[in-house]
Amino acid sequence: MAAMLFDDRRQAGRQLAWHLEFLRGHNVVVLGLARNGVPVAYEVAQELGAPLSVLVVRTMRVPWQPEWKFGAVGENGVRVLDDAVVREAGLSPAEQRVVERRARAELAWWVRHYSAGRQALPLAGRRALIVDDGLATGLTAETACRVARGQGAAEIVLAVPVGPAAVVTDLHDVADDVICLQTLLHMDSVGAWYHHFGQTSDAEVADLLVRAAHPMPAVPLVAAAPSPRLWRRQVQLPAAGVRLAARLTLPDEAPAVVAFAHGSGSGRHGRHNRYLADALNRSGLGTLLLDLLTEDEEHDRGNVFDVLLLARRLRAATDWLRHETGLPVVCFGRGTGAAAALEAASAPDADIRAIVSRGGRPDLVTPTALARVRAPTLLIVGSRDATVVELNRRAADRMHCEHRLVAVPGATDLFTEPGALAKVAELAGDWFTAHLAETPTETPLRRSA
Repeated sequence: MAAMLFDDRRQAGRQLAWHLEFLRGHNVVVLGLARNGVPVAYEVAQELGAPLSVLVVRTMRVPWQPEWKFGAVGENGVRVLDDAVVREAGLSPAEQRVVERRARAELAWWVRHYSAGRQALPLAGRRALIVDDGLATGLTAETACRVARGQGAAEIVLAVPVGPAAVVTDLHDVADDVICLQTLLHMDSVGAWYHHFGQTSDAEVADLLVRAAHPMPAVPLVAAAPSPRLWRRQVQLPAAGVRLAARLTLPDEAPAVVAFAHGSGSGRHGRHNRYLADALNRSGLGTLLLDLLTEDEEHDRGNVFDVLLLARRLRAATDWLRHETGLPVVCFGRGTGAAAALEAASAPDADIRAIVSRGGRPDLVTPTALARVRAPTLLIVGSRDATVVELNRRAADRMHCEHRLVAVPGATDLFTEPGALAKVAELAGDWFTAHLAETPTETPLRRSA
């Protein structure tokens, strides 16, 4: 399955905003990289109800090979160099200085141009959300992050629709979080991932800045018509003596709620979990993204693999969710979280209607517990993750409930390959929908803030 193409930057921004909802109300300033990042950033700012500004970065190119970018410059003297390109091009320090002087002159002009008649948005002590239309080399993104850090931003989140995996990984060195909707192993150009990728005009940037300063009344964000209206709540769940942070999303007329059980190195803010939750929301299912461990507990690796502890907390969370919404509850597990879901579902009084495991560790569940699971279970693995494939196959042999093992072709353990995560979302949505019983109606749905 091919990776998703975006129609244009505005549509990419709306999809990106969908994944940044967790930032709402957290003292955010949205910074669009001029010029092509501004249409994407505008949509994000509109959804988050956050102010929008422009961040200007100028790239530096090898004079006799202009397609080669060897660096970028930003305000306050920020400069980032690609040492490998400098060496390969044989650029002398004097040649670099000539290009840099020209780039800084252009930078100063554009900064004055965009700031004319507008009051600068201070970043000191705030969360800077830097948005662009995609990543290529990462030079401009790194420069932007360093500029924001130099202006006193307390936290920096970089968000883009698409980018290469290696660049995304490297940018974690300069950003506190990097959100990339499609992380690709190989990527030729950003424009290849858009149907319409013309240059953003200066007039369009100016128009979007004016509109952002005088916003229309907010409307609920939907993925695309006729997607359902969504109700969202940040909650704290009581579970076995602790309170767990969670994010509850309920579409109108949702037939069930999917409780996510995360594994090692994952969490309710993880981009893969948000992607999958959003896909299920668009299909009409509710979702609960929660962390089964507190921040302090996560530092102890023993807790991550304590399946019984995770299962007790997941049971408490599903009981709360069922009582709170009056809807059937299904579980979507990853890694040790999948083991916790199976363990929780093995209890005689468990009321978990269906389970989907993504790259799960059912081998961590005792054979006795596996044999007691009654919930229809879908085990999704990556075909190239040979170890986990075998562990899931052995676990499936011990299960007596309806179950199925599906290997996503060409996928590894994280399902980062083009189209792999979309396939997981499709399989999960179909499984949950096919195995839902009639929705109970006796318990009122609570949507208070």
